Amino acid sequence: RWAATACVLTGASRGFGRSLARLLAPQLGPGSALLLLARSAEPLAELAAELRDTGGDTGGDTASDSGLRVQCVAADLGCSEGLRRAGAAVRELLRDASFGRLLLVNNAGSLGDVSKSFLDLTDLEEIDAYFSFNVGSALALTATALRAFGARPGSSRTVVNVSSLCAREPFRSWALYCAGKAARDMMFRVLALEEPGLRVLSYAPGPLDTDMQLLARTRTADAGMRQQFQRLHEAGQLLDCSVSAQKLLRLLQEDAFPSGAHVDFY
Repeated sequence: RWAATACVLTGASRGFGRSLARLLAPQLGPGSALLLLARSAEPLAELAAELRDTGGDTGGDTASDSGLRVQCVAADLGCSEGLRRAGAAVRELLRDASFGRLLLVNNAGSLGDVSKSFLDLTDLEEIDAYFSFNVGSALALTATALRAFGARPGSSRTVVNVSSLCAREPFRSWALYCAGKAARDMMFRVLALEEPGLRVLSYAPGPLDTDMQLLARTRTADAGMRQQFQRLHEAGQLLDCSVSAQKLLRLLQEDAFPSGAHVDFY
């Protein structure tokens, strides 16, 4: 278990983020805090209450017994007010000088309107809104957290970018998503280069059985892509979020990846 860790997780209310929160909670030892961020207030509050009551899903000590503080903030990172609220919560959390470890997981993201092909993307407001949420907010929140944590002697700082195969490969009808994931990967490679004392990881969790995959197989404009996602679902080849989250946790525990690396579930 990681003692005195400040852990910040975005997109925590459902899917991969929710599964990861349940696995991280028991890993965070005495003196630790887990800050959960997401747009949806009700499921976020339910998750926070669950983690406070159970300390995660390992059957071990309760969160309160282990000294883990669980906080949640409902904030839309795609708008300036939501990002301001999230940043204020992060700064407030990291005012505590007792934390010796920072773990920030940038999981929040959206698929975009995949019913549109490249040639349909002519609305600059739609495009700007997509990149503001999926790229800009991750940059701003990460910079805020790192500045707030500062340089603490003997401390460790790890930043995770939840990435995708789409950061590396083009998918028809997914221009926004592919471009956003590629931009995030490069952005965090720059961070790793600028801050050699950091540990930076871009983790592609694989094809997950989530609401995003439901959109992929029902809304994707390209028929071939849509059928490919349908076949994955029908063949039972989509990954359970908890399985992929466990792989990420193991990568963080082993801490052997080159900083700035892109690591795929497979």
